[in-house]
Amino acid sequence: MAPARNARVLFNEIPSGYPIPGKTTVYDDSQTIDIDGVPLNGGFLIKVLVLSIDPYLRGRMRDPSIKSYSIAYTIGAPLDNFGVGVVLRSESDELKVGDHVYGYYPFQEYVVYEDIAALRLARVLKNEEGLPWSVYVGVCGLPGHTVHHGWMEFAKQKEGDVVFVTTGAGPVGLQVISRAHYTFDSPRLLQDGTDVAFNYKKTIDVLMKEGPIDIMACACFIECGMISAYNNADDYAMKNLPLIFTKSLTLYDFTVMDFHHKYADQGG
Repeated sequence: MAPARNARVLFNEIPSGYPIPGKTTVYDDSQTIDIDGVPLNGGFLIKVLVLSIDPYLRGRMRDPSIKSYSIAYTIGAPLDNFGVGVVLRSESDELKVGDHVYGYYPFQEYVVYEDIAALRLARVLKNEEGLPWSVYVGVCGLPGHTVHHGWMEFAKQKEGDVVFVTTGAGPVGLQVISRAHYTFDSPRLLQDGTDVAFNYKKTIDVLMKEGPIDIMACACFIECGMISAYNNADDYAMKNLPLIFTKSLTLYDFTVMDFHHKYADQGG
């Protein structure tokens, strides 16, 4: 068989604001791979099927000297994140041809691994329900894990509690809505189980006239990200910080990997 294309998405330069495709990242299709003949050395060859593009990746597009909870991308190397791949060839006892594997993949079409430990956070997917593989980077992937872990650890909800979700238009917010309720526009959110929904881009004048949301005393905040600030050149200063103690507020913050091992047997 003739060599196959092994295209990649490479990290090209550190952005100062929003990432720009073709500048911050570049598509490179110059590499090829001999699918039938590439040495496996006791490992296995995987074809990457789907990849997760999550907001936290923006934080990895930084100077490596800046320390953070996630590893900085290397200029000239492929991006990487969670995804699903299928085993095309195997010399390993751990995986067989046809296995679909969830794990941490580079953004490229084919990858050879020496063993399953080299594929971080790997697990074989049974998918007895016949779901699209993209589901495993969505509701059954990082967004779903974020909702599940945060809700199980911190929600402490009871019947009658009001949950305000920002934003209900994203994969994490939609799953919080479905978990909080017992049943881009507001009618869709109402179908997904929201009691009250609004499109802030269309009704911002109402919010301005009505004033800020009055936070109830003893309210609980579960913070899993600050997406609206990820591309800002300057940090956003927190306003009304004294409300934390004057209203006895509770603030929880976490990253999904804080609880990965605790919920690993639940697909997390």
